[in-house]
Amino acid sequence: MSETTEFIIGSEVSCSDGACGELRRVIVDPIARTLTHLVVEPRHRRGTGHLVPIALAASTAKEIRLRCTTAEFEALTDAEETQFLPGASGQWGYGQQQMLSWPYYGLGMRALGAGAGMGMAAGPEAITYDRVPVGEVQVRRGEHVHATDGAIGRVQGLVIDPSDHHVTHVLLDQGHLWGHKRVAIPISAVAGVDDGVRLHLTKDEVRDLPPVDLEHPE
Repeated sequence: MSETTEFIIGSEVSCSDGACGELRRVIVDPIARTLTHLVVEPRHRRGTGHLVPIALAASTAKEIRLRCTTAEFEALTDAEETQFLPGASGQWGYGQQQMLSWPYYGLGMRALGAGAGMGMAAGPEAITYDRVPVGEVQVRRGEHVHATDGAIGRVQGLVIDPSDHHVTHVLLDQGHLWGHKRVAIPISAVAGVDDGVRLHLTKDEVRDLPPVDLEHPE
């Protein structure tokens, strides 16, 4: 195996001049099977997270380091967008079509603000979305990994080839069924990532995968 780089979701992230947060999710191009962005958010969600192009990131054994300063990190695109949906009377001056028009980012709903679903139609409803580039998908730690005959574990992170950012493996969380070895699923065995990670393999075929030493690739 050529040299690879791990991106473990939940890892600490630092800029060239100090810490900036932790890796909360990753963005993948499902067609090219490449890692395109990292989503880095302050710990305990104190502040705004940002979309970090993968070209700015390098992973080490203990943390992820960005090739930018904290000021440059803060200038990156926000990882979330909050929109205010108008009440039934529409007195807030927003049109539904205008508010849901997104030229570049696809959005995944994260949370509803106060008043949503509670019959409070007079005021705006705040809805926060994850920003995801159109045509790409996000992967979070803890998402289910499904074999053809059932769930086998949860996502811990991804492994990429740093030369082209191609995803080589999906890492299972430490709570997987086979604690005697580290389980890294080859990307060739992944059928899709649109609803968790779906594999072409059965549970037995995953169990029979050879151990992978990602820290000392051959």
